[in-house]
Amino acid sequence: MINLNTIIFNGMDVTKIDVQIQLAPGFSKPDFRIIGLADRAVKESAERITNALAALNLSLPSQKLTVNLSPADIEKTGSHFDLPILCGILCAMDVLPESELSKYVIIGEIGLDGAIVRTNGVLAASVWANNNKLGIICPGVQGSEARWAGHTNILAPNHVLDLINHFHGTQILPLPPVAKPIESMTQAGDLSEVHGQESAKRALEIAAAGGHAMLMVGPPGSGKTMLASRLPTILPEMTPNEILETSIIYSIAGKLDNQSLIANRPFRSVHHTASPVALAGGGSDAKPGEISLAHNGVLFLDELPEFNRATLEILRQPMESGKIVISRAKRNSTYPAHFQLIAAMNPCPCGHLGNAALSCSRAPRCAEAYQNKISGPLLDRIDLHVDVDAVNPWEMKNNSTIPCKSSAQIRERVVAARKKQISRQGYMNAILDGADMEKYVVLNDELTTFLNAAAEKMGMSARGYNRVKKIARTIADLRGDDNIILSDIAEALSYRPINRGKYGVKH
Repeated sequence: MINLNTIIFNGMDVTKIDVQIQLAPGFSKPDFRIIGLADRAVKESAERITNALAALNLSLPSQKLTVNLSPADIEKTGSHFDLPILCGILCAMDVLPESELSKYVIIGEIGLDGAIVRTNGVLAASVWANNNKLGIICPGVQGSEARWAGHTNILAPNHVLDLINHFHGTQILPLPPVAKPIESMTQAGDLSEVHGQESAKRALEIAAAGGHAMLMVGPPGSGKTMLASRLPTILPEMTPNEILETSIIYSIAGKLDNQSLIANRPFRSVHHTASPVALAGGGSDAKPGEISLAHNGVLFLDELPEFNRATLEILRQPMESGKIVISRAKRNSTYPAHFQLIAAMNPCPCGHLGNAALSCSRAPRCAEAYQNKISGPLLDRIDLHVDVDAVNPWEMKNNSTIPCKSSAQIRERVVAARKKQISRQGYMNAILDGADMEKYVVLNDELTTFLNAAAEKMGMSARGYNRVKKIARTIADLRGDDNIILSDIAEALSYRPINRGKYGVKH
């Protein structure tokens, strides 16, 4: 019996799968069967492999060929089983040496002509193989991706014939492939292009500095989307660990297309027609969704009330825990989801609430119904609630002569504030909780009395109370001060929903 190694993914976790091949004599024609709880894509590999062998002028022996994917109680999904199964068959036919191939994790899809084509999860497989002292055999076009795991024992053939020739010594594959340089693309846009909206820019700076969630409310054309799209330009650069973790998610999702790692913080702009599965992840193979693709970056939801309410409620748990658990009948998959939520909405369906010349005849009753599409618990989890008023075109022209602060200037303050947080508690203020809140967000008696009185008057929840303290901590960090002062608390309170003026959401 032949036994080779491959893997499957369960969220970010990698599980080793044994590919067992056995030939049994006594049959007048080939009998090819795949067992071990294989899905349709895996079972269809029999047809791809048969045609690939024909392209190599080989044929299956007239024997019973059984492929067992062990352990048999774990569902096997994905086309990456093609290459390990084919390699096992070639070992059983004495074309390839089992003793050599058993030292590798094998992953790859096979074309009908024997070409080894792109598959998902090569980076994650390479990390796992490296940690378990195994080499990896992967598609040639993804050798660079595998190399980013720090692995050196990598074989990246473009065709099955390349692999056969390598082990026969007639055509040695280069070892290891060259890793492409990390491509850090210049972020589009700059905050200096946004004229006016100083209060919204200030809130965006606070959100960037502490990793806080933010909701912008204002009429159409007021610059909400423009502001949100500029947030990545003021965020700190990703750390090496963040780059690798984010790239692994994109590799499993099949979105690591250029063979280089994800060097810029993701900015995922989700359309309001997105389904719960598109947002949370899932499907038959439990792929990561938008909230995991936004890990270490920004998740932007425009026209927030237009989203299906059940879809929005998915955000509540990962916003608190930083991960998403996708539960299915046969398995649970967990993906990281430390994203920064930035949302935008109009105050009412027509978008012109408060403007007597443009608002519809149903205002303001329609506004309350529209805003109440978003649940109170979700709103309570959003730290910063900001009014974005309309800017007249002639005011923009007049303001264009006044220099606005660039993203680079604001980013310097954001980076300095983030460094204070990392050196103090090891992570951003937005995820402070429990004992760390008491340790790092210290208020004197005067500030505590002031905050308690404001919280009682505003009907603030315990969660909202703590979020005000976190925002105040971030504001103090932006000032470069270890101590929180009264103005920090007052500014933080101004961002809670009860104080959002004419666009206030009632809940």
